[in-house]
Amino acid sequence: MSYHQKVYQVTKAIPKGRVTTYGAIADFLALGSARMVGWALNQCHMMTDVPAHRVVNRKGELSGRLQFPTPTMMEERLEREGIEIIKNKVVSFDDLFWHPGEDLDQKLFGA
Repeated sequence: MSYHQKVYQVTKAIPKGRVTTYGAIADFLALGSARMVGWALNQCHMMTDVPAHRVVNRKGELSGRLQFPTPTMMEERLEREGIEIIKNKVVSFDDLFWHPGEDLDQKLFGA
């Protein structure tokens, strides 16, 4: 499985109504950096089965919003899942944060 495929598989596992960070995915995979995860997700915005909108920066900010077809699409998708956004930042970020290690087995990802 390629690095991009691993990032996509972790991203697909993020529960609806929750968010994670680029760094949490990178740490879980024990490969690369948050920036590499961002690069991988930047390549998948047209893949409808990869919920890239659920991945934010370490402060809960929608730093990837400009990579979507419209600058408000990321926010709109999160709000449809019940996540409140104010000024491009997830409200209650700490409560909504999901770490891949909560549900996924690193062995399945070769990490």
